[in-house]
Amino acid sequence: MLFNSLDFALFLPIIFVLYWFIANKNLTIQNALIVVASYVFYGWWDWRFLFLIFFSSIVDFNIGLLLKKENTQWKRKLFLWISIIVNLGLLSVFKYYNFFVDNFIAAFSLFGFKMSAQSLNIILPVGISFYSFQTLSYTIDVYKRKLQATGDIISFLAFVSFFPQLVAGPIERATQLLPQFYKKRKFEYDKAVDGMRQILWGLFKKIVIADNCAIFANQVFDNSADYGGSTLILGALFFAFQIYGDFSGYSDIAIGTSRLFGFDLMRNFAFPYFSRDIAEFWRRWHISLSTWFRDYLYIPLGGSRGGTYKKIRNIFIIFLVSGFWHGANWTFVTWGALNALFFLPLLLSKNNRNHLEIVAKDKTLPTLREFSQIIFTFGLVVFAWIFFRAENISHALSIIKEIFTFSSFSIPQILTPKIKMAYTLLLLGLFIIVEWKNREEQFGLAIHKLKKPFRWFCYTSVMLLIITFGYFGKNEFIYFQF
Repeated sequence: MLFNSLDFALFLPIIFVLYWFIANKNLTIQNALIVVASYVFYGWWDWRFLFLIFFSSIVDFNIGLLLKKENTQWKRKLFLWISIIVNLGLLSVFKYYNFFVDNFIAAFSLFGFKMSAQSLNIILPVGISFYSFQTLSYTIDVYKRKLQATGDIISFLAFVSFFPQLVAGPIERATQLLPQFYKKRKFEYDKAVDGMRQILWGLFKKIVIADNCAIFANQVFDNSADYGGSTLILGALFFAFQIYGDFSGYSDIAIGTSRLFGFDLMRNFAFPYFSRDIAEFWRRWHISLSTWFRDYLYIPLGGSRGGTYKKIRNIFIIFLVSGFWHGANWTFVTWGALNALFFLPLLLSKNNRNHLEIVAKDKTLPTLREFSQIIFTFGLVVFAWIFFRAENISHALSIIKEIFTFSSFSIPQILTPKIKMAYTLLLLGLFIIVEWKNREEQFGLAIHKLKKPFRWFCYTSVMLLIITFGYFGKNEFIYFQF
């Protein structure tokens, strides 16, 4: 079920009414309703996916109980590794089997060996990368004794399958989200209103910004051989705003929806395109994944402690794994490697934590130095996005080769439809202004400090923009494929 669909527009108020008016007197019934609603939501794509998420949930629930009872260290490690192997094994089969087989055959063909293997004709379960990491956080934290294993199967199933963030995050930690299912929840009007604001802004990002930018990004990348460097740069810029509007829009809708039901999810985006260096960008982009890799991979590897070799090794491991997490394609691995290269000079020079506060805090405009840093960092990010969007490595390299020619100094071609391109650029300008204005808030439409008439003027304006310029086709969110 898509957030930007009529199905969800009907589904959400029905669950909201049942949750607060029918099941509100009993916490277990509320949690059971969340489980049922989440399984309906998830099964809307393909009911067969439900067996996989249920199996993963049951395995980790029981692993948690075994870890709770067992004090022998080698047995505890064994239980933890069972959880890791099951979760990553399922992820590998469904997401990476064909990739490894194809590359294995290609490697042997270089030495003159001809091999063949049967590829699996399977559908990638939506959101498997997200909920696999979420359940893993539970078993790892129980193993480390940071969290008490739960015996409440309903609460655990609700934690794993919680429908607002099930498909594309944020990837919640069990230590943060699971305890919220144990507590009696009361409807808070202000919290719900703030959630509605965030949902509205998320829909604007997805339907107006991302989906309109997608038209031109797809046009350029799908026909890249027909365009000069300046138009290819324009296409890369459209994709940069497409993926930001699409993914952060999903996160806004997920967080806002959760607030309607009395839950607080972690922030996933903090205006990343206003970052002054690549380290700041990664503290502000897909925060739930970045911090997951930091806590469960980077720090156990030694983090930034140790010699120069270990620092370089750890940075490349975390970024390469992050790239590979996104998909079974060398383009994602290259994207990860590029970000590691961008990040490394900051780490080695100990400048990777220079910009912890939002840029130009309490100021109207950035300084010239800050502005140039933002533009440079954004340029690095957009350059890396070319590999992320390209079909394969040769496709990305052909685009980059054309960009580094004199054709990049020409006027970009006007893409069709021309009127749509014109208003998309204007909407992008408006979007950047609003995000900049509210960059110290949790999201772009966090306007609770304004007087009521101005707030309603803003809400009405955003809704009119969605109705007038929104794309209402069935455009899935980009991160569903990951």
